[in-house]
Amino acid sequence: MSSPYAAQLSRIPVTRHEAPAAGGTTAYWTYGPEDADTTIIAVHGFRGEHHGLEPVFAQLPNVRFIAPDLPGFGETAPLPGRRHDLDAYVDWLADFARVAPGAIILGHSFGSIVASAAVARGLQTPRLILVNPIGAPALEGPRGFMTRLAIFYYWAGAHLPARVGTWLLRSRVIVRIMSITMAKTRDPALRRFIHNQHDTYFSRFADRAQLHDAFVTSVSHDVRESAARITVPTLLVAAQKDDITPIEKERELVRMFPDARLVEIADVGHLIHYETPEPAARAIREFLALP
Repeated sequence: MSSPYAAQLSRIPVTRHEAPAAGGTTAYWTYGPEDADTTIIAVHGFRGEHHGLEPVFAQLPNVRFIAPDLPGFGETAPLPGRRHDLDAYVDWLADFARVAPGAIILGHSFGSIVASAAVARGLQTPRLILVNPIGAPALEGPRGFMTRLAIFYYWAGAHLPARVGTWLLRSRVIVRIMSITMAKTRDPALRRFIHNQHDTYFSRFADRAQLHDAFVTSVSHDVRESAARITVPTLLVAAQKDDITPIEKERELVRMFPDARLVEIADVGHLIHYETPEPAARAIREFLALP
């Protein structure tokens, strides 16, 4: 299915690369000019991969984005000999970031947990950007019951016989339910695009055990754990209809940072990167004082 942002993306050079990181090899893509004044390393969310953030990249053609697939997702294999907990993902990001020393760090959703923890633990960056940040424990949100069901779902997928567990985790019906739940737009064309993106990329995980570990990590941590130790200027781009972190919790979260600002986007939920990339990019442009 053609992306609504295809024309914009076609004007941006894209190249694939690989780099060693945390004992494994990370596949990553660069978007934009190699000689750009601004470079951003973008960390995607749970079950996603680098394609998900392309609509945001498309709005900022003069920025160089470095978009890796996280370990165990997309074209990046799991980290060898590691449980995929928060420490593993933080170690990975700190090591991977050597491909662009001094780059700005951006994290979306689960990526916001990884990015904020890495910066809090010493990853050097001039600024931090968090899109749809996970600003409260998953079990405390309005979808707490759904989170408990998801915990059982990923546990069952990891512990059932391999054929059944893999079928369950890659079920197109369940992926579609997740997609419908998160999408808030009433634009039928945009909804079809979102569902197609999830159908195409949401099941590109390496194996059941790694996926379970990553999910447990995503619901066991949030950005609040790291906020007070992040001293660099930070931008939070949050959705007013986010079911995972209510906007009231995002307003509390921003006050936990020594230096942060919050931009709220109306009429969107946890899919800012698909539904409202233009205002998200505008917030990033203003935060970074880009032309």
